[in-house]
Amino acid sequence: MGRVDAHVHLSRWWPDLEHTAYTPKIDYTVKGLLHEMNANRVDFALAIQVRESPNPVEALEESRSSFRESEGRLRPVVTVDPTGGEEAVKTAIALWEEEKDLAGIKLFPGYLSFYPHDPRLDPLYEFAHRRGLPVLIHQGDTLDRKGRIKFARPIEVDEVAVKWPDVRFVLCHFGNPWIDEAAELVYKNENVYTDTSGLLPHPSAPLFHRIVSQCRQRLVHAIVSIGSAERVLYGSDWPLEQLEVAIGLLEGVDLPHDAVQAILGGNARRLFHLPDRPPSPAHERAHGQAPETTKSSKGGRE
Repeated sequence: MGRVDAHVHLSRWWPDLEHTAYTPKIDYTVKGLLHEMNANRVDFALAIQVRESPNPVEALEESRSSFRESEGRLRPVVTVDPTGGEEAVKTAIALWEEEKDLAGIKLFPGYLSFYPHDPRLDPLYEFAHRRGLPVLIHQGDTLDRKGRIKFARPIEVDEVAVKWPDVRFVLCHFGNPWIDEAAELVYKNENVYTDTSGLLPHPSAPLFHRIVSQCRQRLVHAIVSIGSAERVLYGSDWPLEQLEVAIGLLEGVDLPHDAVQAILGGNARRLFHLPDRPPSPAHERAHGQAPETTKSSKGGRE
């Protein structure tokens, strides 16, 4: 089976693309992302809305467009800013009610000044529980230097993980720099997962190879302390990080082959109920090629 990238962003509101993308020449389109996914055997990606979107209506339409153009390979993940008040949260939820293709919900504490246990988010967690949608939560360092990372420590998620045991939470970026703290939450709470997105700087950074080596050691230490890799997800944080680089980080970790493959795809397929294979491209169907059978598998950073 191919891989699943649990953390990408594709939005016309992405901030300062020329300087924040891994290359200023990036093909920042659905076609460009799919090309990079195909080159790296990535079947599906979770396309996370950005906090800079002007409103939930326009953000949702952009997500729908990416989902349609990618023929279902870019799965929508929606977001809302709870600092806008209870009404903003309720308005967003009402908008999401009829969206059957949602893959999850993303929150941006750290960038926006709120804690994951803010009571204004209770209706959102209730909606996530009712719809069976994982809630992804930004953790650790922020791309924006005006961010307040005290809101983005993994320990702050423990309260909602306990309060909402039937909601699955994903600690984005493995909580970096609090990787050990994130590992403790995954170990303690069976409904908490984590992803490996955005852990590396640009390959041109000084001492890049040392950084990669150190990051691999930290990941192995964290996964060993959890006791299993089954709730660890591969993510890139594209366009910040190149898919090839993010995958290479994991392919070099000192873990059993089966565990690495689960991180690269199997774990996310179970969590987000993704098919074993992506749909055949439209041009193949148009020329009479039979689509592959799919079977559901139940089971610096943005």
